[in-house]
Amino acid sequence: MLIDRYTHPEMGKLWREGYEYDRWLEVELAVAEVMAERGELPAKALLEIREKAKVNPTRIAEIEKTVRHDLIAFLQAVVEEVGEAGKYLHLGLTSSDVKDTALSLVLRDSGELLLKDLADLRSALVKRALESKDVVMVGRTHGVHAEPLTFGLKLVLWIAEIDRQSERLQQAIESIRVGKISGAVGTYANVSPEIEEEVCEHLGLKPAYVSNQILQRDRHAHYVTTLALIGCTLEKMTTEFRNLQRTDILEVEEPFAKGQKGSSAMPHKRNPIISEQVAGMSRLLRGNALAAMENVALWHERDMTHSSVERVILPDSNILLDHMLRQMTWIINGLKIHADNMKSNLLKTYGFTSSQRVLLALVDKGCMREDAYSWVQQAAFKAWEEGKELRHVLLEIPEVMNYLTPEDLETLSDWSYHLKHTDDVFKRLGLIKA
Repeated sequence: MLIDRYTHPEMGKLWREGYEYDRWLEVELAVAEVMAERGELPAKALLEIREKAKVNPTRIAEIEKTVRHDLIAFLQAVVEEVGEAGKYLHLGLTSSDVKDTALSLVLRDSGELLLKDLADLRSALVKRALESKDVVMVGRTHGVHAEPLTFGLKLVLWIAEIDRQSERLQQAIESIRVGKISGAVGTYANVSPEIEEEVCEHLGLKPAYVSNQILQRDRHAHYVTTLALIGCTLEKMTTEFRNLQRTDILEVEEPFAKGQKGSSAMPHKRNPIISEQVAGMSRLLRGNALAAMENVALWHERDMTHSSVERVILPDSNILLDHMLRQMTWIINGLKIHADNMKSNLLKTYGFTSSQRVLLALVDKGCMREDAYSWVQQAAFKAWEEGKELRHVLLEIPEVMNYLTPEDLETLSDWSYHLKHTDDVFKRLGLIKA
């Protein structure tokens, strides 16, 4: 399990050391309840099991040293607490009936917590997007100035992606929200499908349509790869912030707490360390996703190669993403937006951001597109070399002025044209009224 500094109480509670024992007992008790209701287990024994069954991690560890099987150690320790009625526990079951069903409960609950984290992040993004809906900045492609947009529009792009990720996570939770009470190799030889159905309903799960010794690991791979994909979105966001926080750009800055230090050597430093942390952690999630996919192919009806892997990747992936989402929400809520620097950077390229508008205006006036492109490109290169406004250089090109007037060039330099449909994007997402 991850170190404590990345583990928040709500998620940590689900994956604490020994977390599986309580869930195993929950499954065993559910099976006993159903069997008693069906008359397959004495009601008196069920009462005794309910009253006395409890988890003793210390005793389980002691027994496991000898038996070298965690579920057997667990059962033996519980039966010691229950006494004679303990013989009715685990009737007709195999270890994975209990372990895999219990694991589904933990993954379901973890996924629900991550959905809440995503909703919190979305709310923070919506708030900041609305605040910066009209904050103009330069859009960049290949790291080079392209055309104007607003910072709010940049955030809206991420809101839509968070919505897609939430939908994917809901699908992954639904895929893993299954149980298996079908006995050894999944034949129901000693426990009926009806018991499986009733136990799963009792636990808030669905019965797997078919299983062998285990629940199939494509489900777990779906879940873990979804977490990794969400991590990719967070890395994408932090990569943008890290670039925009560079000293030579400085359009945004992540929060810097009172008393925080940026460098042991250079007192002036305010580094985007939380963004870097989130970006780095996304690499761990992707590595875990690969391990989860490797777990899908097992020998025959099952082997144990997936088990040791899951003891690491499942707690870590959930705890990691929970931390990353909380950190990302903190960044968004406290993000410094330097609107003046955004405008200043936009002006650095002498109005080049209107080049497409000029090109299209020339074509609209009857000019061949290749000719228009050549003239505007020639003017842009000259403007860059001489440090002049693009529209002023265009005035010096006779071919251009055969089609356009100085007033046209002035109008074509107006940024508002590029932003005239920004509100439409906000309306699509329901962020402002249509």
